[in-house]
Amino acid sequence: MKTLVYLCFGLLLLSSCNNDDDSNTQTPELVGNWKLIAIYADPGDGSGTFQPVDSDKTLTFFNDGTVTSTGDLCSMFGDVGNPSSGTYSEVDSVITPDDCQESIPNWNYSFVIEGNSLMLYYPCIEACVEKYSKQ
Repeated sequence: MKTLVYLCFGLLLLSSCNNDDDSNTQTPELVGNWKLIAIYADPGDGSGTFQPVDSDKTLTFFNDGTVTSTGDLCSMFGDVGNPSSGTYSEVDSVITPDDCQESIPNWNYSFVIEGNSLMLYYPCIEACVEKYSKQ
């Protein structure tokens, strides 16, 4: 009887385990089109939150290591009409724009894919991020 209780307890314990490797949750591939959906700008006190934007700004990552944007890669604004391009490194997780204005140096902008979103970080005194969704 004792063996049966231990066996039942063991089976119950094993059946309660959760497989954290959910095959339905996959990180999207970087290559392709990403649309700007939100901007994060912190005022300096840690109270910043992502604010949704209505923008047609998109990033397109190509297999050859190039990236294009319908807006300025050097500026964190949702405006389109000033297309730009650059290169990216998936290993280093950075985008390097081709031609920033003289007043803005050519920075390497870091990015990360979090869930289904691509976060593009700009060099600001306080945190500032553009959030993109895979199209």
